[in-house]
Amino acid sequence: MKRILVLCTGNSARSQMGEGLFRQEGHGGYEVESAGTKPSQVRPEAIAVMKELGIDISGHRSKSVNEFDGQSFDYVITVCDNARDNCPVFPAGTERIHWSFEDPAAVQGTEEQRLSAFRRIRDQIHEKVRAFFASFSA
Repeated sequence: MKRILVLCTGNSARSQMGEGLFRQEGHGGYEVESAGTKPSQVRPEAIAVMKELGIDISGHRSKSVNEFDGQSFDYVITVCDNARDNCPVFPAGTERIHWSFEDPAAVQGTEEQRLSAFRRIRDQIHEKVRAFFASFSA
């Protein structure tokens, strides 16, 4: 089974949403993990906007990329520039892919404004994930 690691800084929003979307779109054919270079905690807004798509990430926890030391992945996908710049070295054969997304957790404002930012980033990640899988069937 192919393995995918989605990586960002805090493992609180973008990489968590990415993990959930890769799991759903991969239909169980991939082992998917997410991690952060400086893990914090999963944002409630990320949990809420993923639930809108029927994806439950409420049981996820923020993990350090160090938890995956020595493990091999087919794909390491960084979803923020900081993670790309601070990504540890993975074994030969790992394909590194970088997708730069704004940090929805940085958005200030009302709850609805914050949720709107999380939805926008979720949808952008979803497009990339769909394109990732479509590239194999093209």
